[in-house]
Amino acid sequence: MIHPMRPVIVAGNWKMHTTPAEAGDLARTIGARTRVDGVTRVLCPPFVCLAAVGAAVSGPEVAAPDGTGIAVGAQDVHHELAGAYTGSTSAAMLAGLATWTIVGHSERRRDDCETDEQIGRKLLAARSAGLRVILCVGEQLADRDAGRAVSVVDRQVRGCLAAADPGALGADADGPRLTIAYEPVWAIGTGRNARGADAAEMAGAIRAALASLGFANAGEDIPILYGGSVSSANIDEFMTEPSIDGALVGGASLKPDEMAGIVARAGLTAQGRAAGLASRRKRRP
Repeated sequence: MIHPMRPVIVAGNWKMHTTPAEAGDLARTIGARTRVDGVTRVLCPPFVCLAAVGAAVSGPEVAAPDGTGIAVGAQDVHHELAGAYTGSTSAAMLAGLATWTIVGHSERRRDDCETDEQIGRKLLAARSAGLRVILCVGEQLADRDAGRAVSVVDRQVRGCLAAADPGALGADADGPRLTIAYEPVWAIGTGRNARGADAAEMAGAIRAALASLGFANAGEDIPILYGGSVSSANIDEFMTEPSIDGALVGGASLKPDEMAGIVARAGLTAQGRAAGLASRRKRRP
């Protein structure tokens, strides 16, 4: 049997930037500049900008030649479906405004003291509303320097997915239900850069954890993104690693030129994977 290839994904996390008026214009510009076949594009603006971005990317001018448009994602979601949680946003509220959401970003873990158990509940809440999830994991500098990077990320993956049904998190006809972003916290805005080999090692650790949790095909179906100060200048190093399936882009996702370069490079990986799959199918007895 020939195993289908994982999708190539570039997701932009705009964090706390842009007003609704700015977000619509920026999304439209990025969409027009990143019309590349084979790349799943996701923009994650602030909550107040979701509707504006959704409207901005709904037209044909942002579609890739293969017809692929841009998906809209939220930056977070609450772990309860409703209740007395002032200032929070539930998965049901996001339905219709977004089709993806990020959970467990390092800034949420740091600033809001989110635990793996809580992040796991967010993941389940998001899936109950049909949202596709980007789960973020990654180690701090002290963990990296002490040689604990693999054990920390393994613990995060297991903790976040402990209550999940692996069978319900595989891909469907429209794409992956679960994507995991490896974001080394020590490489975000510190001037200290991760290498492609670092990302590949951690992708291996993530898929080993998924396999032990009972995910189909030993976790090989789950896309893994790199997310640590990604730019057009360093994306090539990560996209040349077969185990890396794209990027979760932070500050560079606010710059159309940067996003154009990142998505263009991701498109080369998608093109190469498609050609490889076609070749294997031709050789199949």
